Formats: sequence, structure tokens, C-alpha cells
Amino acid sequence: MEIVGIASVAAITVIAYLIGEIVKATGLDNKWIPVICGVCGGALGVVGMMIMPEFPATDYITAVAVGIVSGLAATGANQIVKQLGKSE
Repeated sequence: MEIVGIASVAAITVIAYLIGEIVKATGLDNKWIPVICGVCGGALGVVGMMIMPEFPATDYITAVAVGIVSGLAATGANQIVKQLGKSE
């Protein structure tokens, strides 16, 4: 996998994280944030496959899977930051 391919996956994670923060600010129940991040990540995976030649997927199923995992990674990154920020 080329550097551009890895960067595109990281970009999906960052975009999904920002979408999650926007959803959190709207007042929608927080239980929906991982679902929204996963769905947005899946859609971004398909878009990435179509516009980036070095994207790490060559078919729609794999692109959606890469996107969903990247979107859910954004939720995990948020939880890591949140847990590390807690003082015991």
C-alpha cells in the first residue's frame, strides 16, 4: 500500500471524527454517533475508491468495509482521548 493509500484511510478517520463532533453538538443522542460515523465512513470509502487511484480498495465491498472501519476508528480514537483525559 502506497503512502497515499494510507493517508486516504487516515483522512476518512479524521472526517468521520469531525462529523461525530458535529453530531454531538446538535444534541442528538450520543448512542447514534458510532452508527453515523460508520455510515459516513462507508460512503467516504466508496468516494475515495472512485477518485483516488491509490486507494487501498478496488471493489465496492472492500471500499465500504475500509470506510466503515475507518469511521468506527474515529469513535475509538475519541474514547481513547476521553479515557486518558479522566483523572482518577
